[in-house]
Amino acid sequence: MQFETIHPFLDGNGRVGRLLIPLLFSIEGLLHEPLLYLSLYFKQNRDRYYELLDRVRTAGEWEEWVMFFATGVEETAEAAVTTAHRLVEISRADRAKIQGVGRIAGSALQVHHALLSRPINTIARLASGTGLSVPAVTNSLAALADLGLVREITGRKRGRVFSYVPYLEVLSQGMEPL
Repeated sequence: MQFETIHPFLDGNGRVGRLLIPLLFSIEGLLHEPLLYLSLYFKQNRDRYYELLDRVRTAGEWEEWVMFFATGVEETAEAAVTTAHRLVEISRADRAKIQGVGRIAGSALQVHHALLSRPINTIARLASGTGLSVPAVTNSLAALADLGLVREITGRKRGRVFSYVPYLEVLSQGMEPL
């Protein structure tokens, strides 16, 4: 917060300040990893955020800022937990769908598992990460596409990139421009 009020840079002070928050929480042992994304909360409450930031800077009024910030941490943490639960549910449901695709199910499940950690991926990277052959990955992706789980996003013949659609839909919720 203080970093943003002193504005050491010509541009990007807010972004850098908001990046420092989860990093400092991580360093202090309050988070195991810097996964708390407060920027969305601040963006959704932009007017109040700037108002309270200015009141701290001009009048030293910290109490309301601390309460606002604590509310943001709470809401952001609750949203992260909800998102994690939804991702687990989607993964389980999708695995069940994949198990019904027949003989390719084993390979498709391996590709699906790789997509969980990197939901935008290439055939080459998936082949390398799973130990499957390029044709096996290609066939698995075709089966996953038939199920509506992946989509090719480049439109190219070579160097194609695939996205795990339902997973990315959950991750991108709330990220629409205000």
